[in-house]
Amino acid sequence: MSATHEVLNQAPPLIGFSTADDPALLEALRRHGGGWGEQEVRDLGARAGSAEVQDWARMAEEHPPVLHTHDRYGHRVDEVEYHPAYHQLMGVAVESGQHAAAWSETRPGAHLVRAAKFYAFAQAEPGHGCPISMTYAAVPALRAEPELAAVYEPLLAARTYDFGLRPPLGKRGLIAGMSMTEKQGGSDVRANTTRAVPDGEGRYVLTGHKWFTSAPMSDVFLTLARTEEGITCFLVPRVLPDGSRNPLRLMRLKNKLGNRSNASAEIEYESALAWRVGEPGRGVRTIVEMVNVTRLDCVIGSAAGMQAGLRQALHHAEHRRAFGAELVDQPLMRNVLADLAVESEAATTLAMRLASALDRAEDGDESEAALRRLGLAVSKYWVCKRGATHAAEALECLGGNGYVEESGMPRLYREAPLLSIWEGSGNVAALDVLRALGRENGALETFLAEVDTAAGADARLDAAVDRLRGLLSQLTDPERAQLLARRLAEQMTLVLQGSLLVRYSHPAVADAFCASRLDGDWGHAFGTLPPGTDTGPILERARPKDAR
Repeated sequence: MSATHEVLNQAPPLIGFSTADDPALLEALRRHGGGWGEQEVRDLGARAGSAEVQDWARMAEEHPPVLHTHDRYGHRVDEVEYHPAYHQLMGVAVESGQHAAAWSETRPGAHLVRAAKFYAFAQAEPGHGCPISMTYAAVPALRAEPELAAVYEPLLAARTYDFGLRPPLGKRGLIAGMSMTEKQGGSDVRANTTRAVPDGEGRYVLTGHKWFTSAPMSDVFLTLARTEEGITCFLVPRVLPDGSRNPLRLMRLKNKLGNRSNASAEIEYESALAWRVGEPGRGVRTIVEMVNVTRLDCVIGSAAGMQAGLRQALHHAEHRRAFGAELVDQPLMRNVLADLAVESEAATTLAMRLASALDRAEDGDESEAALRRLGLAVSKYWVCKRGATHAAEALECLGGNGYVEESGMPRLYREAPLLSIWEGSGNVAALDVLRALGRENGALETFLAEVDTAAGADARLDAAVDRLRGLLSQLTDPERAQLLARRLAEQMTLVLQGSLLVRYSHPAVADAFCASRLDGDWGHAFGTLPPGTDTGPILERARPKDAR
C-alpha cells in the first residue's frame, strides 16, 4: 500500500468502556440510598460500552422501522417491522429492569437505581428508551383504575421482553405506549376531538385521529378521548382478548430528525375498544402522573446524551495531535472540555437527585413530592434545552471527524432536541413552572429549603439565590409572569444545580460552575470558563477510564 494511505493521528475506536464509570453517577447512587444496585449498574454500563451493543445501536439507527399496512393478500395488518438489533436493545433494557420493574421493587432507592440504569444504557442508543420510558410511566397513571392496575401492572413490571401481537393478558411481559396529541392541539390535550362512547359492556368505543403515537407496536396504550363528562383517559390494547386486532389503523410513520430506531405513527381509531382509566372527565389529571414520570426520563436522557458526547470529545482529544501537542493538553481545548464536563456533571447530579425524590415521595414524603414536582418542571426546561447545545459543541471537538455518520456524533446531535420537545417544549415547560408555583402548596418553600441547604458555602451561590428571590417577587402580574417564565425556570435550575454541586461534587467542579453559571464569569459559548479554572480534576473525573 502506498505510504499516502497510512493512517496517522486518528483516535482509535472507543470501545470496551463502561458508561457507568462516572463519578457523579456512582456517588449519587451511594449518597441517595441506591448503593445496593451499584454492581448491576456497573455491569449494565460495561455492556452498553461493548462493541456488541454499539453495533446494535448503529444497526438500529441505520435500519429504521418499516410500516406494513397490508399483507401480500390485501388484508389490513397495521404492523411495524423493526431491525433485530432494536429487539436486542429492548431485551436488555427490559431484562435489566429499566422499564416498570422499579414499581414492584421493595428495596429503598428502587427508582434511583432504575434511573442510573436508564442513564447508563441510553448512552448506547436512546431511541429504544422511548417505549421503555413510557412503560415505566404508565404504572402510576394506570393506578387510577385499581382493577386494571391489578391485572396489568405485574405484566408491565415483568422482566421479559415478549414482542408480538397477541392478547396482552396471555403474554409474559408488556410494553406500554401513549397516544395523546392530535394535529389540531399538540400539547393542548384539552383540544382533543377523539370521541369515546360506552358500548354497554363496560368498555368504550373510540373514534378519532392521533398525530403522534410513539412505539405503535406496544401492547397497550394510554390515550385521551372526549366523553360526555369531558376528557377521559383510556387503556387501549393493540390486540383484543379474543385475539382479534383492535382497529388502530397506522396511517404513516413520522420521518423524524432523530430517534430513528423508534417508530412514531399517525393513527386512526376506527371504533377501537378501550377501557376507562380513572374518573370520567378527569383524564388530564390522570395522565399528568404519566407525564411527570416521563419528564424525569427526559432529564435523565439529556444528561446521558451529554455524558456520551463528552466521552467522545475527551477520547478524541486524548489521541489527537495538533500544532505540536496533544489536543487535550492545549489550554483552549481543555477549557472547552472542562466546560462540557461541568455541564454534564450538573445535569447528572440533578437528574439523580430528582430520581431519589421520586423514591421518597412514593414512601409518603410530601416535601420530596413537592420538590420532585417543581424540580422536574424547571429542569425539564433547562437541562433538556442545554442538551442540544452541548451535543453541538461536543461534535465540534471532533471537527470534521465528528460530522460524519460513522462517528456516532450526528446520531447524538439529532437526538438531543427530542428531549426538549417531548412532554412539552420550552414554553410549555416554562409555563408549567408557573402552574406548579401557583397550585402546589409548599412547593416553592420546599425548593428553596433544598437550595438553602448549601447556604453560606459559596458566596456566589448565595448571591444567585438572592437574585432568584427577587425574580420570584416579580410574578404578581400574570402577563409579566409569563414573560419571565423562561428566565425563572433557567435560574431555578441553575441555583438547584449549584447547591447540589457545592454540597456533593469535587470542589473544582463546583467552583467552575459557580464562577461561570452563577457569577457570570462566562461567555455565551462553551470554552469560556474563567482563567484560573482548575481543569485538571474536572477532566480527570470525566475521562473514559478503560476504553481501548
